[in-house]
Amino acid sequence: MNRRAFVSGLAVTAVLAGLASAPALADGKRVALVIGNGAYTSVPALSNPPGDAGDVAAALKRLGFTVTLITNGRFDEMRRGLIAFGRAAAGADMAAVYFAGHGMEINGDNWLIPVDAELKRDTDAANEAISLQSVMLQVANTTSLGLVILDACRNNPFAAKMSRSLATRATASSGLGRIEPVGNVLVAYAARDGTTALDGDGRNSPFAAALLRNIEAPGVEVTFMFRNVRDDVMEATRNEQQPFVYGSLSRKAIYLAGAPPAESVAAKQANAIPAAAAPALSAPSATSAGAIDPALVGTWEIMVPGGHGRSRWIWQIMADGAYKFHAEPARSARPHEGTVSFANGRWALHALRGLKNYSDGGSYETHDTTAVITGKLGTGYWKRSGG
Repeated sequence: MNRRAFVSGLAVTAVLAGLASAPALADGKRVALVIGNGAYTSVPALSNPPGDAGDVAAALKRLGFTVTLITNGRFDEMRRGLIAFGRAAAGADMAAVYFAGHGMEINGDNWLIPVDAELKRDTDAANEAISLQSVMLQVANTTSLGLVILDACRNNPFAAKMSRSLATRATASSGLGRIEPVGNVLVAYAARDGTTALDGDGRNSPFAAALLRNIEAPGVEVTFMFRNVRDDVMEATRNEQQPFVYGSLSRKAIYLAGAPPAESVAAKQANAIPAAAAPALSAPSATSAGAIDPALVGTWEIMVPGGHGRSRWIWQIMADGAYKFHAEPARSARPHEGTVSFANGRWALHALRGLKNYSDGGSYETHDTTAVITGKLGTGYWKRSGG
């Protein structure tokens, strides 16, 4: 058994029957409201938001969303659009709002700014801007996912010229403020609370560019998709901008571009690169015995296609931080064992017997009888074994 096959065994698994037979896109109703505001009348214009919004709208349409696109939205247009969207979103499987433009926090409340807003006083926000709270409410009544994506944390010129009301003692801060969504709602900021995002020099902002590269990737669970976006943005901005996602979903895995078919994922990763072409591996990171998430303790399996038909690969994860691997039939893969840790969403592995000088690591999530595992070769699935 070569190293590449070993990694594919760790990262690939058969999905539950319901997921394995799922089509590329969900059958449920999907609706989206996309707004790109750049032509502000009382502050300098932003060049990217209209293009960002148009590109994101096109991507969402390809993902099966019915999309309403508003470009350079004035207050009344944004308000009416949000009301109509909320009615369409009620009872939908997924509902998404994407906003690119100016956004700001005033005294703990977050606001999305229309192009005709003047905001001469902090108290004007309630009459001239759209509250983030109202946007979250519109996506909250879905059966699967409510998603709000905000590329609205730019350095805001409204704050500098705004008069502050002594009655409210309000303050306008940089970027958007921290929020705590409830239910099945995720809110993604282009830059974490209290920080600002870059508008960019090209057609798309760094955040929008990263989102467009990842949002249509098939077989990537939505929370992992945003982790990929985060890494892309931080790389593009040299760690100056860190996207952040707020909210906590249930154990159910949610896919925007469809769940991965078990057969195609296994075949693609198991045969991705011949062993001779595999890159040199770095030294293993320390694996502390006993650092095991209880949800991962037990026996897991995957079905891997090969030249002699499908084989069943079985992993035993022990509570003391040890693992054992064997395959059925035995000729399909060499047995091996070593140490492994699963804790706080991160895993690390070091083979001690059966494979020489091999280590791997990444992130994980558990979903009842499946576990979503991301390693060096991507994201795959483990299925809990019945024996």
